[in-house]
Amino acid sequence: MKKEALAVGNVAPNAPYTPVVKAGETLYVSGQIAVGPDGKIIPGGCEAEGRQCFAQLKALLEAAGSSLDHVVKTTAFLTDLADYAVLNDLYREAFPENRPARSCFQVAALPLGAVVEIEAIAVVGERAA
Repeated sequence: MKKEALAVGNVAPNAPYTPVVKAGETLYVSGQIAVGPDGKIIPGGCEAEGRQCFAQLKALLEAAGSSLDHVVKTTAFLTDLADYAVLNDLYREAFPENRPARSCFQVAALPLGAVVEIEAIAVVGERAA
């Protein structure tokens, strides 16, 4: 199976990773933190950051030929599990039906002082069930 680093969207990470990697018909989307155009975390805490994370995931997936509807697994990282209910509400909005599997972990810290990071695994296009 061929592994391909995709150049999608306007994401230019300041770290040595690829935003989206395609292996076969599977897309692996790197963890997204809510970075604004100024390169800083957007203000507003978990809800604002989480919305931005899902918006970035959506944009990357669509640029790679997929969508949130084709996500099969996410992993969320929170710096405070007290934000778990907020994450659940955002998850319901992002995935109103046929929700993907999910893991969620509390971590000591995230890059740039973010309070939430979300990564995803999806399938390309019509191959999703």
